[in-house]
Amino acid sequence: MYDPTKPHRRSIRLEGYDYANANAYFITICVNERRCLFGDVIADEMRLNDIGQMIETEWKGLVDRFPPVILDQFAVMPNHVHGIVGLDGTGGRGEADLRPLRRANSEKGEDQLRPYGTTPDSLGRVVQAFKSITTNAYIGGVKSRDWPRFNKHFWQPNYYEHIIRHNRSLDAIREYIFTNPQRWAADRENPLGDGTDDVEAFIRSIDLPSTRTGEHEVRPYGGGGAI
Repeated sequence: MYDPTKPHRRSIRLEGYDYANANAYFITICVNERRCLFGDVIADEMRLNDIGQMIETEWKGLVDRFPPVILDQFAVMPNHVHGIVGLDGTGGRGEADLRPLRRANSEKGEDQLRPYGTTPDSLGRVVQAFKSITTNAYIGGVKSRDWPRFNKHFWQPNYYEHIIRHNRSLDAIREYIFTNPQRWAADRENPLGDGTDDVEAFIRSIDLPSTRTGEHEVRPYGGGGAI
C-alpha cells in the first residue's frame, strides 16, 4: 500500500507563472507512437528491461545535473514515465515569462515551441535534458545492443505537465504514480488497454482551484518524500 510519508500528458499551464519558482510539478513523458519499450507489467508490478533500467538511471541522475531539482515519486511504465519534480527556486526567471501558453494537442514539438532554447534550471530545461540524454543513450543501445529502432523521435515531442497546488493533490498524485502498474490494463497510454484511466480526468478530480492565478497552497518544495 502507498505510504505518503515515504519516498518511493498534455499541458495544464498557468499563464504567466514563473516556472523556476519553488514548487512541485507532475509530469508524464511518453514514447513516440506509444511503443512499449521499457518492460512489462506482470502481476500488477512493473518489470523493467535494460531500456527501462537506463531510463530510471538517467532520471535519478538529473539531481546531479541540476542542483535545484528534487526528485519525488517516479515510475517507469512500459511506454511512459510519471514523475514529480521539485524545484527549490534557486534557478533563474521562469520560462512562462519568455513564451506563450501552449496547447496539449499542439502538433509542434519542443524545438518549434522553444526555438531559442529554455531557461536554465527551469522545468522545461530539465525535461528537455532528460529527453535528450535518454535519446542519445537509446541510440547507443540500438547500435551496440540491438535495441529496436525508432521512427524519427524516441519520445513524443510534447509532454504532460501539471503544477501541484495543494498538499492533498501532492499526496494523491504520489499514490497515482505508485499504483500506476495496477491500472495498466485501463491506462490510456496502453495500446491494448480500455482507456478508462485518464490522467487528465484524475487531475481534475483532485485539484482544487487557487485563490488567484499563480497562487499555490502546497508547501515550498524542499523534500519530504524525495528519493
